[in-house]
Amino acid sequence: MTKSGYEALKSDAPGVAFSADTNPTMAKEKKTFIRRNLLTILTVIGVVAGSVTGIILRHVGTWSKREAMYIAFPGEVFLRMLKCLIIPLLMSSVVQAIGSLDLSLSKKIAIRSIVYYSATTICAVILGMILVVTIRPGVGGQQYQGSRESVVKRQVLTQDTLMDLIRNMFPPNIIQACIAQSQTFLVQPKDNNIMNTSKEEWDFEERYEPNTNVLGLVVFSIVFGISLGKLGEKAKILLDFFDSLSEAMMIITKASPLGVYFLVTAKVLEIPSFTELIGRLGLYFVTVLLGLFIHGFGTLSLLYFIAIRKLPFKTIAQLSHVCATAFGTASSSATMPITIQAMDKMGLDPRVTRFVIPIGATINMDGTALYEAVAAVFIAQLKGISLSVTATAASVGAAGIPQAGLVTMVMVLDTLGLPSEEIINILAVDWLLDRFRTTINVMCDCLGAKIVDTLSVGELTPISPLDRVNADPQELVEITKQDTHI
Repeated sequence: MTKSGYEALKSDAPGVAFSADTNPTMAKEKKTFIRRNLLTILTVIGVVAGSVTGIILRHVGTWSKREAMYIAFPGEVFLRMLKCLIIPLLMSSVVQAIGSLDLSLSKKIAIRSIVYYSATTICAVILGMILVVTIRPGVGGQQYQGSRESVVKRQVLTQDTLMDLIRNMFPPNIIQACIAQSQTFLVQPKDNNIMNTSKEEWDFEERYEPNTNVLGLVVFSIVFGISLGKLGEKAKILLDFFDSLSEAMMIITKASPLGVYFLVTAKVLEIPSFTELIGRLGLYFVTVLLGLFIHGFGTLSLLYFIAIRKLPFKTIAQLSHVCATAFGTASSSATMPITIQAMDKMGLDPRVTRFVIPIGATINMDGTALYEAVAAVFIAQLKGISLSVTATAASVGAAGIPQAGLVTMVMVLDTLGLPSEEIINILAVDWLLDRFRTTINVMCDCLGAKIVDTLSVGELTPISPLDRVNADPQELVEITKQDTHI
């Protein structure tokens, strides 16, 4: 029966119930939808099932740290495999994206990306300051009385951190940048007379800390991509190599549901006490979570609407797999392969996606900036210290650098004159908030890619007829999008 005949029959007999099997097209669409989004569905199920399993196991008995480690082992292996992909995927994606673009277009995409990420970070800091000053979660709160031995204080000046940022943009050795980054440390003087002087008079030294210099790799990849773009046809073989390398890195993402399940289960088991956690840090936790929610679904939605005159909720609904993976791994970089894959499925131009997403995973600090603003003022409220809103915003902005975490939080506290050891007050919930802010960071990256892609429609070089003939179904979606300027 044709579709029109089926609809006519249905209209003539409104009281008759039609099964899904009477409409083969609808049944086929359902199967196609499930098959296309199976990985997304399984990853979300992995997060929920991991949380439920962790809660059940907590009620069954007491689990030691080693036993929790055994449960987390499969997830740890998955996370290690994802992290192993970061450097080859990041460099191949950026080089291929920049090398395939017209240089004038590369400038436009870069400017649009930087403007977007800067605007969202500024909005996140402002929102965090407004919420923490309004709700005042630290007023009347109880300070943590546990051990402070795990807190490592790094002696550093804000200007040293900013100069380290610039130094790391230009690594002297690209191989070394894969395993280490430059950091300036102040040398604590032994003379008590010098000890009481300004830290700017202390001696200092540069060290290479064992941490991937992601920013240096990105800058190198951008310059390398521009060079290949200038070579034209001579660089085509090399660009094809980087394109193939980028695609090959995506295979491991199919293991994400199982890895996320074990990671979440183990984390739930490691929580010492839900009651104590909620009682001591409940209002602080709610403040940060409220800020992330408002930023993710309010601020970003508004910026998205202003940029392309459409609401983002349909796009956000397609990011469930990405957000679930970001929550499970707590790493924007580790989620990057899955993020790029999701953007490709949504029909974004791969040249835009492979430029904007790696840049966003490196420099986008929305969730972290909001979190650090709230945390700094929260600790000040616990200590009964009044802070200047301007000084707090400036210090958080200075700390909004790649690979931010507890180290930059310590730097913010030092800049504001707060005791850095007080960071122990927020460590109990930091692991969970880190997952939420990573999810918001990744969602911001995806919406930014969509905005840049939409604004760049009509400026990208058309796909050749030969590429159209050889394209697979997913690439054909992207080609059609470019030709029709959707």
